[in-house]
Amino acid sequence: MAAAASKLTSKDFQSDQDVRWCPGCGDYSILANLQRVMPELGVPRENFVFVSGIGCSSRFPYYMNTYGMHTIHGRAPAFATGIKATRPDLSVWVVTGDGDGLSIGGNHLLHTIRRNVNVQILLFNNRVYGLTKGQYSPTSRLGMKTKSTPDGAIDHPIDPLAFALGAGATFVARTIDVHTQHLQEVLRRAHAHRGTSFVEILQNCPVYNDNEWLEVEDRKQRVGAALVLEDDEPLVWGSEGSRAGIRIHDGVPSVIELADDHDAVAKGVAIHHERHETPAYAFALASLQRPAFPLPIGVFRAVDKPSYGELLEDQVATARSRRGEGDLAALLNSGDTWEVTP
Repeated sequence: MAAAASKLTSKDFQSDQDVRWCPGCGDYSILANLQRVMPELGVPRENFVFVSGIGCSSRFPYYMNTYGMHTIHGRAPAFATGIKATRPDLSVWVVTGDGDGLSIGGNHLLHTIRRNVNVQILLFNNRVYGLTKGQYSPTSRLGMKTKSTPDGAIDHPIDPLAFALGAGATFVARTIDVHTQHLQEVLRRAHAHRGTSFVEILQNCPVYNDNEWLEVEDRKQRVGAALVLEDDEPLVWGSEGSRAGIRIHDGVPSVIELADDHDAVAKGVAIHHERHETPAYAFALASLQRPAFPLPIGVFRAVDKPSYGELLEDQVATARSRRGEGDLAALLNSGDTWEVTP
């Protein structure tokens, strides 16, 4: 089956539905890059399932020529958990947005992550509600003026990565809708991870929150605005002649100017390690925000822990060894029963 899957192309994952997002929406790029990656994963097309909630991003299942479910607002993680628990052989992907996933869906997202269900969660973050026409979302900046906050938002925003880390996520990453190579590599790594993979994708909404991520989307500005994370490499960024690094002392990050990259170790620049058992270091990275710091992109944390499915299978196998296969009819008719008559 893997051999057959390797012959697939990106076109095999394109459905016959017209793709309908606003012109310039970052979702187009995410969809195209995901379809390019799918054939590389060695999974038969019929073993992929895409699950979404409500929002612009949630149209994804219609556009993927795979199995899929367009579920209800915020509940995609719950559906995905059920699918993966009953069919561990399937590759299950959750597609959600900052509103769908972190507002009404926050509780469901939290429990899927803490259980370490072996699914990939892609959270598109444009910091606004797009489908319902431009209200502020849980990730909108403080003071942001929208149709629902004409005088500016007074809610403190949620940081998706800090949320995932707080829930105990074993794989946490951030990438950018138009950064093709980076996005594809993060998707590959998310699929390869055993357990919950949480990926925040910075995504532009050209209608209701245009250029929100311009600094890191634009190739020229990205050099000075983004910190690309590479395992076992120092936290340095910037153009030639204008390099800087991140030092973390007592858990608090600070910026250090560098003469060149060879100067990094001597000045105490932190070395990136994805596999710290404690999420404390990853939390420090997640706290880096523009304009005081560069915005980190890449894999923040990748640790190995038993997945929910593995633990569930072990528990079921143990129960069967003690009690046998069981008899559903006997179970339903055991104990106190009642007969209802007209």
